[in-house]
Amino acid sequence: MISRLSGIVIHSDQKHIILDVNGVGYKISTTNDSISRLNEVKQAIFWTYLAVRENAMDLYGFLSQSELSIFELLITVSGIGPKTALGILNSASVQSIERAVNTGDTSHLTKVGGIGKKVAEKIVLELKDKIQTIAHSPESEKAMRDDSDVIEALKALGYRDTEAREVLKKLDKSITNTSAKIKAALKVLGK
Repeated sequence: MISRLSGIVIHSDQKHIILDVNGVGYKISTTNDSISRLNEVKQAIFWTYLAVRENAMDLYGFLSQSELSIFELLITVSGIGPKTALGILNSASVQSIERAVNTGDTSHLTKVGGIGKKVAEKIVLELKDKIQTIAHSPESEKAMRDDSDVIEALKALGYRDTEAREVLKKLDKSITNTSAKIKAALKVLGK
């Protein structure tokens, strides 16, 4: 099993990167967020998951162990494969997924292509006992409501849901005020 790779990013496209590790190029499927962060650096460390199928071996990689952990939990849910799990991580941050599972709010998960209400509820149900990192607290519920408010405000300004979610993941985590998040998001979006 390949669990960690360190090397130089020699190519990237919308879904993959090629990581040169001592002369061997590994094709790694990763999140859009990881690819955009790698545009700034060339040296990278990936925490990886090797999916072995009858006719292929696919390598999925993440810049943090928490992303890998959530990915591995998601693929334990019946009906969720590696590509769908990667799609979920493209649409929602690790914290959003943890909050969704801990609070039972499936709205973040249903925004992912191919994830309907029933599948989102199944994810929440099956992962409820496995995710323990965020306590069911008023603070976590408030943070989730604030994120939803920011997304709704950006949608009201004409941005697509996916754009709003992507920019929210890129914001500085120290910004906690909803209006400050909206202002910061608009700066990132170029308005």
